[in-house]
Amino acid sequence: MQKILIIEDEVDIAELISFNLQRNQFDTITAHDGLDGLNKALSVKPDFIILDLMLPGMDGISVNRELKRDPRTRNVPVIMLTAKAQTEDRITGLESGADDYLTKPFSPKELMLRVQAVIKRTSTTRSGTVLELGPFKFDKNTLNFYLDEQIVDLTSTEFKLMIFLCERVNAPQDRSTLLREVWGYSDDVHSRTLDTHMKRLRKKLEPHANYLETVRGVGYRITDEPVA
Repeated sequence: MQKILIIEDEVDIAELISFNLQRNQFDTITAHDGLDGLNKALSVKPDFIILDLMLPGMDGISVNRELKRDPRTRNVPVIMLTAKAQTEDRITGLESGADDYLTKPFSPKELMLRVQAVIKRTSTTRSGTVLELGPFKFDKNTLNFYLDEQIVDLTSTEFKLMIFLCERVNAPQDRSTLLREVWGYSDDVHSRTLDTHMKRLRKKLEPHANYLETVRGVGYRITDEPVA
C-alpha cells in the first residue's frame, strides 16, 4: 500500500481525506501543524503528501520548500490544498515545488482523481533507463536530472514535463497536449499552471534555458539547435 501523509490543521477535513484515501487502498498518516508534518515527512518518507497552505507554526509554502531541499523527500509528489482562490496563491504554491493544487471546498472524488493522476504520471516516468539530449541527461529509474553532468533538483512534474518534451525533440507541443499528458487535465483552464512550471524550469536550466522554446500560438518545445 502506498503511504500518503496528510498535513492539514482542520481535523475534520484531515479525517475526511484519510477516510477516502483508505477506501481507495492507501495507507495514511496525519499531521495537524506544519513543523510536525515536516518532521513526519522526513522520518516516514511517504509516497505522497497532501499539504494545506495555511498551517499553524509553519505554513505550507515553507514546509514544501524544506521538503524539496531535502534529498529524502525532494521527489515525493505534493498536492497543495488552499482555501484561497486567488491566482497568485496557487502560483506561489506551484513555484514552491508543488505538483498540483486543489482549492477548498473540494469533493473527495476530485481529490482522488488528482492524487491518481499525479501518481500515474510519476510511475510512468520511472519506466525505462537513461535519456540524453545535449546538456540534459535523465535517469528514469532514480528520477535524477543532470545538466552538464551536474545534478539539478526537479520536482516529479518538472521531470515528467522535461522528458515529455525531450522525447519529442524539435516537435512543438500544444498547451492542451501538455496539460493532458503531464497533468491529466482535460481542458485549458489550468494554463497558468503550465506557464508557472515553464518559468520555474527556465530558471533551473540556466545557462541552457534557450533549449526550451515558446512556440507562439501553440505551446512549447525542446530544440536540439537552440538560438544563441
